[in-house]
Amino acid sequence: MLVLLAGIFLLHLTSIILLLAATIDNAWWMTKTVSTDVWARWILANVTWSSNDLPGNYPHEYLQAVQASSILACIFSSLGLFVFVGQLFTLSKGQRFTFSGIFQLLACLCIMIAASIYTDIFHKNESDGWYGHSFILAWISFAFTFISSIIYFVLRKKTAN
Repeated sequence: MLVLLAGIFLLHLTSIILLLAATIDNAWWMTKTVSTDVWARWILANVTWSSNDLPGNYPHEYLQAVQASSILACIFSSLGLFVFVGQLFTLSKGQRFTFSGIFQLLACLCIMIAASIYTDIFHKNESDGWYGHSFILAWISFAFTFISSIIYFVLRKKTAN
């Protein structure tokens, strides 16, 4: 059981790291000379990258929804980890992992919303770029947080017996 709990802890920690990297790093949309994230646009000029504001044609309501959802995913997943550690020592066996699973499911939904909005709204008509590694990390962290939440709910059922 200790090895299983350590594995779940590492999966949860990996999810948090991926969420933070996807939220903070500047590579949601890439071209050869431009790197765009949800906070700014980086432009390559004379072998140096310079930070610029996002273009004025970005729909700001959707951009704020992506930013807020990404931050909420990081917060929910971090809270889930603290709750997981706290629940190991305080709750009885049948109730142990419910709240951690709920926080991970909320983080999963938030990062899915952020990545889905970004996919649907931004860069639709741009053909010269590609989605960067931060965007891919957001979708991978969606999968990790979903798997983690399912594990918490299944583990809760197993420990209830």
